[in-house]
Parts: sequence; structure tokens; C-alpha cells
Amino acid sequence: MSHILGIKFRDHGQLYYFDSGPFVVAVGDSVLVQTEQGLGMGKVALVRDTPPEDEEQPEIKPIFRLPTTEDVDIKRENDALGHEAHTYCRKCIEARKLEMKLVDVEVLHDRGKIVFYFTAPGRIDFRELVKDLVKAYHTRIELRQIGVRHETQMLGAIGNCGQMCCCRRFMRKFAPVTIKMAKEQNLFLNPTKISGICGRLLCCLSFEQENYEQFQKKCPRVGKKFSTALGLVKVLRTNLFRETISVLDEVGEEHELSVEEWNTALAAPAPSEPRSPDRPDAAAPPEPGRNAPRKAPEGQQAQSSRGDRRDRPRAASQGPGETPRESREGQSRSRRGRRPSRKNPRPAGQSSQEQPSQAQRPSPPKHAPRPDARQGGKTSSRAPESGS
Repeated sequence: MSHILGIKFRDHGQLYYFDSGPFVVAVGDSVLVQTEQGLGMGKVALVRDTPPEDEEQPEIKPIFRLPTTEDVDIKRENDALGHEAHTYCRKCIEARKLEMKLVDVEVLHDRGKIVFYFTAPGRIDFRELVKDLVKAYHTRIELRQIGVRHETQMLGAIGNCGQMCCCRRFMRKFAPVTIKMAKEQNLFLNPTKISGICGRLLCCLSFEQENYEQFQKKCPRVGKKFSTALGLVKVLRTNLFRETISVLDEVGEEHELSVEEWNTALAAPAPSEPRSPDRPDAAAPPEPGRNAPRKAPEGQQAQSSRGDRRDRPRAASQGPGETPRESREGQSRSRRGRRPSRKNPRPAGQSSQEQPSQAQRPSPPKHAPRPDARQGGKTSSRAPESGS
């Protein structure tokens, strides 16, 4: 009966699952498997009857065969060659002054290819470096650039929790981690507290994010006000581990309610506030005679109406709906603004553009009285002006 084997190619490395096939193996045995890069030797770390449920590998391949004594010796020589290649590559990088950091060197079991893993802030022209490595080892050389998270995954480190980093122990893929996760989990946004050895956000923030999202769906939004059985309250914070909600009432007292108590208080009607007898009702009608608008005297009313008429635009001629009094007031204002000639007075209601020529102007009658300023007023006591 075949079993599912969890194989590691390095200590504290990732698990890769293979089928045991007809071979009988136990935990700690070495096996040869065929990988994408070639033949490799790994160590069995786990034996299962069924593959894991979260395994995304479409097909589980069987192992190639069990290693022999010669294969064990080749593995030992490959490890020594990897250390030597690491030292030689670092010297070449320093000699050519390349801005790159060498992380690890991997030698395949059949020595068909040597892979050099490095990190760099940008793109590096390492063509001359590849030529130096090919001359030294006479095999295929591959330089692969990785990120800072993969660097920590390959080297390993002790995290803030005091244990080996999760990416080194069991993580196979990096889940996206955002600062929003730290806010939803009520963590202090201190970069030294929420960052890992690699300088990025902690991978473990994504482990509990699903639980926080489910709990936040049951809770109200923090900072919002609600009308409950306790009155108008404001949500201060939520606690996932205790499943409680802290609110602040109108008096300034803080209450801690469970999710069930919060739903009950939210469904219950809010208590009505008794009206204080000392406080007057804002909707009461005003008392008669109090704060009533004062009536201006008749003289001030007439003066204001007269001022309103002065502010009206002056009309060039009397329209069909214009009263004779308004027409005369407009004429008197035009005479005050620009005094007409005494010899040729302008007839009332005629604009400056429609003045007749010198030959067509009628001679004014002698001793003609000046028209009154107001309709129905007294005649002017001033002597009439002659046309000559």
C-alpha cells in the first residue's frame, strides 16, 4: 500500500509531497525524487495515508528510487561544492563591485546545474560574473534574484515570538499582508512590533484575519452612535477574545456588553427623557405683544418710500404704465444731474438723442411758467425765465 510522503530538501525547509509507490520508507529516510530542475535527494519528514486537504499540487508524483551508498557520497560532495562556490562567487562580486547580496547556492544531484540565489535593489548586469563561474565549474550556471521574504525563508531566523520563522518551518506561499489587517486586529501601528526579520509585515497577521472578519460582521462600527435601551451610546472598541463591545453613554459612563446583550439593547426602545418644568418649550408660540415688530412713524414710512423711488432706474420717457408723478420726478432728477440750456429748454419726455435740429426747434413762449415739481402742488413763486 502506497503512502503520501512529505519530503524536505533542507533542514527546516518546505514540505513537498510525493507518492511512495512500491517502496517502503519511514520518517528520516532519504529518497531520490525527480523535480522540475532535475534529480534531487531529500529526507522524509512526514508519512500520511491521504494527501492534505489544502494541498494545491494538481498531481502527486511518485519517488524515483531509494538512494544507494554512492548517492550518499555524491550528496556529501555536492554540499562541499556548494560551500566552495558560495565563497568564490562572493569574491567575484566584490571584485566586480556589483550591488548584489549572495544568499545561497544549490547544486543539483547530478551536477547538471548550479543555482545561485541573490538579492539586489534593482536589475544587475551579471553577464561577466556568469562567465567567471562557468570557467570555474564547467557546468550550467543560473543566477536567480529573490526577495527579502524568500531570503529569510531560505536562511531561517528567530521571530518575535521566540520560535523559528513560519516561512522557514511550514509556509510554502506568502499570503498578502496589509496594514488594514493590523488596524482591524487592534494592534499598535509600530513598525518594530508588526514587522518581521525581513522588514515586511508579519505573515502571522493573515492567519487570524478570517476570525476577525467574522467577528466584525456581528459588531457595530467603532465610533458610530446608536439609540439603544441605555440611551444614545457611542461604540468605543470591540474585543474578539472576550466577544464584547464597549460603549459610552450620554452621561459619560462606559459599559461593556456581550454581542447578545448588544443585540437585545439595540432592539429595545430607547427610554423617553422627562421634560424639565424649568426649561421652556422651544415649540411654544410666542406671547402676544412680546417681541412684536415696531411700526415706523408715518413720516419715516414716507421718507423710506421716497428713497425707494430714488433708487429705481431712471426712465428715458414715460411708458404706458408710468404715472405722471413718477415721470416728473425722473425729469427733475435729470435736470439736477445735467442742467439744460436756458435758451433751448428740452421738452418733457424727450431724450437727448431725439432732440430736434436748430431750425425745427419751436420758440418757447414768453413768460411761460415752469412746470410744477409735484402734481397738485402750489405754483412756483419764482419769476419765469424769458427765452432771450
